[in-house]
Amino acid sequence: MKLILGSASPRRRELLAQLGLEPHEVRPADIDETPLKGERARDYVSRMAREKAMALNVAPDEVILSADTTVTAGRRILGKPEDEKEAAEFLWLLSGRRHHVLTAVAVRTAAGLRERLVDTVVKFKPLSNAEVNGYLGSGEWRGKAGGYAIQGRGGAFVPWIQGSFTAVVGLPLAETAALLASAGIDGEPT
Repeated sequence: MKLILGSASPRRRELLAQLGLEPHEVRPADIDETPLKGERARDYVSRMAREKAMALNVAPDEVILSADTTVTAGRRILGKPEDEKEAAEFLWLLSGRRHHVLTAVAVRTAAGLRERLVDTVVKFKPLSNAEVNGYLGSGEWRGKAGGYAIQGRGGAFVPWIQGSFTAVVGLPLAETAALLASAGIDGEPT
Protein backbone atom coordinates (compact mmCIF):
# COMPACT_ATOMS: atom_id res chain seq x y z
CA MET A 1 0.00 0.00 0.00
CA LYS A 2 1.19 3.51 -0.86
CA LEU A 3 0.85 6.22 1.77
CA ILE A 4 -0.58 9.47 0.39
CA LEU A 5 -0.33 12.45 2.73
CA GLY A 6 -3.31 14.74 2.20
CA SER A 7 -1.52 17.70 3.80
CA ALA A 8 1.20 20.15 2.82
CA SER A 9 2.27 20.50 6.48
CA PRO A 10 6.01 19.95 6.93
CA ARG A 11 5.33 19.16 10.59
CA ARG A 12 3.11 16.23 9.65
CA ARG A 13 5.85 14.87 7.36
CA GLU A 14 8.36 15.16 10.20
CA LEU A 15 6.01 13.37 12.58
CA LEU A 16 5.41 10.57 10.07
CA ALA A 17 9.19 10.18 9.79
CA GLN A 18 9.23 9.46 13.54
CA LEU A 19 7.07 6.43 12.70
CA GLY A 20 9.57 5.43 10.02
CA LEU A 21 7.15 6.47 7.26
CA GLU A 22 7.78 8.58 4.18
CA PRO A 23 4.74 9.41 2.08
CA HIS A 24 4.79 8.05 -1.45
CA GLU A 25 3.15 11.30 -2.50
CA VAL A 26 1.89 14.53 -0.93
CA ARG A 27 -1.55 15.61 -2.20
CA PRO A 28 -3.00 18.49 -0.19
CA ALA A 29 -6.76 18.75 -0.46
CA ASP A 30 -8.21 22.08 -1.53
CA ILE A 31 -11.36 22.52 0.55
CA ASP A 32 -13.22 25.39 2.22
CA GLU A 33 -12.06 25.37 5.84
CA THR A 34 -14.62 27.87 7.14
CA PRO A 35 -16.45 26.69 10.27
CA LEU A 36 -20.21 26.38 9.84
CA LYS A 37 -22.37 28.77 11.81
CA GLY A 38 -22.77 27.39 15.33
CA GLU A 39 -20.50 24.40 14.61
CA ARG A 40 -18.82 22.93 17.69
CA ALA A 41 -15.03 22.73 17.55
CA ARG A 42 -14.99 18.91 17.87
CA ASP A 43 -17.43 18.58 14.97
CA TYR A 44 -15.52 21.16 12.92
CA VAL A 45 -12.09 19.55 13.23
CA SER A 46 -13.48 16.07 12.53
CA ARG A 47 -15.35 17.37 9.49
CA MET A 48 -12.20 19.04 8.16
CA ALA A 49 -10.08 15.87 8.40
CA ARG A 50 -12.86 13.81 6.83
CA GLU A 51 -13.52 16.30 4.00
CA LYS A 52 -9.80 16.53 3.20
CA ALA A 53 -9.62 12.73 2.91
CA MET A 54 -12.82 12.52 0.84
CA ALA A 55 -11.75 15.33 -1.53
CA LEU A 56 -8.87 13.22 -2.87
CA ASN A 57 -9.08 10.34 -5.32
CA VAL A 58 -7.88 7.07 -3.84
CA ALA A 59 -6.56 4.16 -5.90
CA PRO A 60 -6.99 0.55 -4.70
CA ASP A 61 -3.32 0.44 -3.60
CA GLU A 62 -3.35 3.79 -1.76
CA VAL A 63 -3.98 4.93 1.80
CA ILE A 64 -4.79 8.61 2.23
CA LEU A 65 -3.89 10.24 5.53
CA SER A 66 -5.36 13.64 6.34
CA ALA A 67 -5.63 15.60 9.55
CA ASP A 68 -6.76 18.89 10.98
CA THR A 69 -5.81 20.70 14.16
CA THR A 70 -7.64 23.52 15.87
CA VAL A 71 -7.33 25.35 19.16
CA THR A 72 -10.39 26.20 21.24
CA ALA A 73 -10.73 28.73 24.01
CA GLY A 74 -14.13 28.17 25.54
CA ARG A 75 -16.48 27.76 22.58
CA ARG A 76 -14.31 29.86 20.28
CA ILE A 77 -12.37 28.17 17.48
CA LEU A 78 -8.90 29.66 17.04
CA GLY A 79 -7.66 28.69 13.62
CA LYS A 80 -4.59 30.07 11.87
CA PRO A 81 -4.38 33.81 12.49
CA GLU A 82 -4.93 35.99 9.43
CA ASP A 83 -2.37 38.57 10.55
CA GLU A 84 -0.17 39.69 13.45
CA LYS A 85 -3.05 41.55 15.10
CA GLU A 86 -5.16 38.40 15.24
CA ALA A 87 -2.16 36.37 16.45
CA ALA A 88 -1.75 38.86 19.32
CA GLU A 89 -5.45 38.56 20.13
CA PHE A 90 -5.13 34.76 20.27
CA LEU A 91 -2.02 34.87 22.51
CA TRP A 92 -3.68 37.27 24.97
CA LEU A 93 -6.80 35.11 24.99
CA LEU A 94 -4.72 32.01 25.84
CA SER A 95 -2.48 33.80 28.38
CA GLY A 96 -2.75 32.32 31.86
CA ARG A 97 -5.45 29.81 31.00
CA ARG A 98 -6.14 26.30 29.80
CA HIS A 99 -7.35 25.58 26.32
CA HIS A 100 -8.01 22.53 24.17
CA VAL A 101 -6.10 21.49 21.08
CA LEU A 102 -8.19 19.16 18.95
CA THR A 103 -6.59 17.07 16.23
CA ALA A 104 -8.67 14.82 14.00
CA VAL A 105 -7.08 12.17 11.81
CA ALA A 106 -8.76 10.46 8.86
CA VAL A 107 -7.37 7.45 6.99
CA ARG A 108 -9.10 6.52 3.77
CA THR A 109 -8.71 3.49 1.54
CA ALA A 110 -10.82 2.27 -1.35
CA ALA A 111 -12.67 0.16 1.26
CA GLY A 112 -13.64 3.02 3.55
CA LEU A 113 -12.72 5.70 6.06
CA ARG A 114 -11.42 5.45 9.64
CA GLU A 115 -11.22 8.44 11.98
CA ARG A 116 -9.90 9.45 15.40
CA LEU A 117 -10.17 12.65 17.41
CA VAL A 118 -7.58 13.54 20.04
CA ASP A 119 -8.28 16.23 22.65
CA THR A 120 -5.27 17.65 24.50
CA VAL A 121 -5.52 20.22 27.29
CA VAL A 122 -2.75 22.84 27.20
CA LYS A 123 -2.00 25.37 29.94
CA PHE A 124 -0.41 28.70 29.05
CA LYS A 125 1.47 30.67 31.68
CA PRO A 126 0.47 34.34 32.07
CA LEU A 127 2.26 36.19 29.27
CA SER A 128 4.01 39.55 29.49
CA ASN A 129 3.97 42.28 26.84
CA ALA A 130 7.62 41.51 26.09
CA GLU A 131 6.86 37.80 25.57
CA VAL A 132 3.90 38.44 23.28
CA ASN A 133 5.72 41.10 21.25
CA GLY A 134 8.87 38.97 21.02
CA TYR A 135 6.85 35.99 19.83
CA LEU A 136 4.97 38.05 17.26
CA GLY A 137 8.28 39.41 16.00
CA SER A 138 9.62 35.88 15.53
CA GLY A 139 6.91 35.16 12.95
CA GLU A 140 6.54 31.63 14.32
CA TRP A 141 2.78 32.20 14.76
CA ARG A 142 2.21 32.22 10.99
CA GLY A 143 0.27 29.20 9.75
CA LYS A 144 -0.22 27.78 13.25
CA ALA A 145 -3.59 26.97 14.82
CA GLY A 146 -4.09 29.22 17.82
CA GLY A 147 -1.15 31.35 16.72
CA TYR A 148 1.61 29.34 18.41
CA ALA A 149 3.92 26.37 17.87
CA ILE A 150 4.45 24.21 20.96
CA GLN A 151 7.44 22.53 19.26
CA GLY A 152 9.16 25.90 18.85
CA ARG A 153 9.47 29.10 20.86
CA GLY A 154 5.81 28.80 21.86
CA GLY A 155 6.76 25.82 24.02
CA ALA A 156 8.17 28.29 26.56
CA PHE A 157 4.60 29.44 27.25
CA VAL A 158 3.39 25.94 28.20
CA PRO A 159 4.11 24.70 31.74
CA TRP A 160 2.04 21.53 31.23
CA ILE A 161 -0.19 19.56 28.91
CA GLN A 162 -2.58 16.70 29.46
CA GLY A 163 -2.79 14.49 26.40
CA SER A 164 -0.71 14.08 23.26
CA PHE A 165 2.20 16.42 22.56
CA THR A 166 2.38 15.24 18.94
CA ALA A 167 -1.34 15.97 18.49
CA VAL A 168 -0.65 19.59 19.48
CA VAL A 169 2.12 19.68 16.86
CA GLY A 170 -0.36 18.36 14.28
CA LEU A 171 -0.51 14.55 14.21
CA PRO A 172 -1.11 12.22 17.19
CA LEU A 173 1.43 9.47 16.55
CA ALA A 174 -0.07 6.61 18.58
CA GLU A 175 -3.52 7.05 17.06
CA THR A 176 -2.13 7.64 13.57
CA ALA A 177 0.05 4.51 13.73
CA ALA A 178 -2.97 2.43 14.80
CA LEU A 179 -5.16 3.82 12.00
CA LEU A 180 -2.45 3.26 9.39
CA ALA A 181 -1.78 -0.29 10.64
CA SER A 182 -5.47 -1.08 10.30
CA ALA A 183 -5.20 0.09 6.68
CA GLY A 184 -2.14 -2.06 5.96
CA ILE A 185 0.71 0.41 6.56
CA ASP A 186 3.18 -0.27 9.34
CA GLY A 187 6.13 1.95 10.16
CA GLU A 188 9.10 1.41 12.37
CA PRO A 189 9.56 4.21 14.93
CA THR A 190 12.88 6.00 14.65
